[in-house]
Amino acid sequence: MSSFRHRHTGLPVVLAALIAAAGCSSSDDSATAAVPSPDPAVAKLCGDLDRALPRKVDGLSRTDPRPASALTAGWGSPAIILRCGVPRPAAMNDPDADGAEVDGVGWLLEKQADGSFRFTTTLRRAYVEVSLPASRTGHGAAPLVHLAPAVKKAIPEGIAD
Repeated sequence: MSSFRHRHTGLPVVLAALIAAAGCSSSDDSATAAVPSPDPAVAKLCGDLDRALPRKVDGLSRTDPRPASALTAGWGSPAIILRCGVPRPAAMNDPDADGAEVDGVGWLLEKQADGSFRFTTTLRRAYVEVSLPASRTGHGAAPLVHLAPAVKKAIPEGIAD
């Protein structure tokens, strides 16, 4: 398995990309999320993360998606959705993939066709994915800033299998 090389675009570039997409609207404001099915060791790390997550992200109260699971979390409506224990994204094989580091946590950045963004942690023992709806992209990287302390506390650095 090849390792993901961060092309460190820096926070200003990430913020500019997010702000540029702010005018897009999201057609998916449902409070549901597919629950990942990681191996038991990763599921334990994800349970630790669930307990460490903040009650609020970017000023939004935690409102978890359905079905209820320690592997998923959400804030606001349309929801910022976190899924822990997701498979390694194929984009991590691309040496030119966009990545950034936010408060000590590396993230792969993927803009989706609907204008939303998906961020996935890099170089951690479990992959944590955060989906930011298009309607929330004008808020920059604030959600990642709020989530970084919990990720650092619960998901050790390393390479996920």
